[in-house]
Amino acid sequence: MRYVSTRGKVPAVSFKDAVMMGLADDGGLLVPESVPAFTADELTKLSALDYPSLAYGIISRFATDIEPAKLKDIIEKSYAAFDTEEVIPVVRKGGLYIAEIFHGPTFAFKDIALQFLGNLFEHILEERGEKLNIVGATSGDTGSAAIYGVRGRKNIRIFILHPKGRVSPVQEMQMTSVTDENVFNLALDGTFDDCQDIVKEIFGDLKFKHDFSLGAVNSINWARVLAQIVYYFWCSFRAAENGRKPIFIVPTGNFGNIFAGYYAKLMGLPVEKFILATNENNILSRFINDGDYTAKEVVATYSPSMDIQIASNFERYLYFFYDKDASKVEELMKTLKTEKGIKFPAADIAKVQQEFGTYSAANEETEAVIASFYKSTGYIIDPHTACGVAAGLKLKTESPVICLSTAHPAKFPDVVMKAAGKAPEKPAGIIRLEGLPRKVADIPKDTETVKEFIRRNV
Repeated sequence: MRYVSTRGKVPAVSFKDAVMMGLADDGGLLVPESVPAFTADELTKLSALDYPSLAYGIISRFATDIEPAKLKDIIEKSYAAFDTEEVIPVVRKGGLYIAEIFHGPTFAFKDIALQFLGNLFEHILEERGEKLNIVGATSGDTGSAAIYGVRGRKNIRIFILHPKGRVSPVQEMQMTSVTDENVFNLALDGTFDDCQDIVKEIFGDLKFKHDFSLGAVNSINWARVLAQIVYYFWCSFRAAENGRKPIFIVPTGNFGNIFAGYYAKLMGLPVEKFILATNENNILSRFINDGDYTAKEVVATYSPSMDIQIASNFERYLYFFYDKDASKVEELMKTLKTEKGIKFPAADIAKVQQEFGTYSAANEETEAVIASFYKSTGYIIDPHTACGVAAGLKLKTESPVICLSTAHPAKFPDVVMKAAGKAPEKPAGIIRLEGLPRKVADIPKDTETVKEFIRRNV
């Protein structure tokens, strides 16, 4: 399998090169040259596998330049770090299936991809005798999951930018309590979009990128999306009801989580529809409802991982939506950069709406849903999951509904306590971080300052 850029201006590369490149050198995102599809018989066989075996059955279609035995070892090592043998339990609550994608080391769904990516990086670097400096931005969960994926690893340093004061206290604690020599946390005076823009600008400086051997862990890295594709198959197999296709409700701000599901459908997974759930920062909802992809000011909410206006993986979706027309994608991305928005024609949005619905839950509704869902089921959800559950409870359908639960409620104890009147039980992995020393550098919203920080610390 080879990988090409959504903007079509770089030669196709191997899987390992795609992992190490992160963002393509033409500014686009790397995607597989072709879509490997499963037959109905193959899906039946996959449905009988445990999680690591299922992951191998899917990922091996994409990572064709890694020896099978080594790839199996990387996958098994990645999911051995989870606190349940299932990796992702799927439970039935309040008429919905809740997929608990938060049983990894940092109690967020990002661990699914970033444990895998950390092991991939280590294997490729050791094989090539190279070093890597990872630069990433986080709205809360990616940062800690990435740090836990690569902390203490040989030949890797990681620089994570987060918006100062705009992540939850537990998210901040998980990141900044890691004091390993190869880990650097930068608290940026700005929003997540500012952090993300700086990371993209740094990767856009090709000389700097190559001179300092930069790599990406944000969902711009295809391996992130690839690992997430797996759990759509896993959840669908566990929520099968008389052959009816499921509806997936996906809390997402950066479009990576839901794009993985969209890609799983391209591969042959039967899906009735995707419901994109978000908060007041609803640029993706406005796109689906009205064709309006215009950035507005970021609003701080109870669900900070979705406090985003420009969604990185949206470009990958546009590439497939427009039948792999790289010139069309490049034109749209130029419009977005110069005009801070894109207006899509009604005919295109009608096509989008055949596969996607959407729902935006504001803080007040998020809080009310946490409270009512706990009262009716005894089950506590975090505020991101609550945005999805809010959408699910309004659906009138005979199809099984699967809501992806993206974080453990203990990562947002203040909101949960306020809403449910009960503090979520803290996992031991969070308790042991309390009171630990912190390592973080405050930094202004300036690309050159961030680049200088990297220069000093590599």
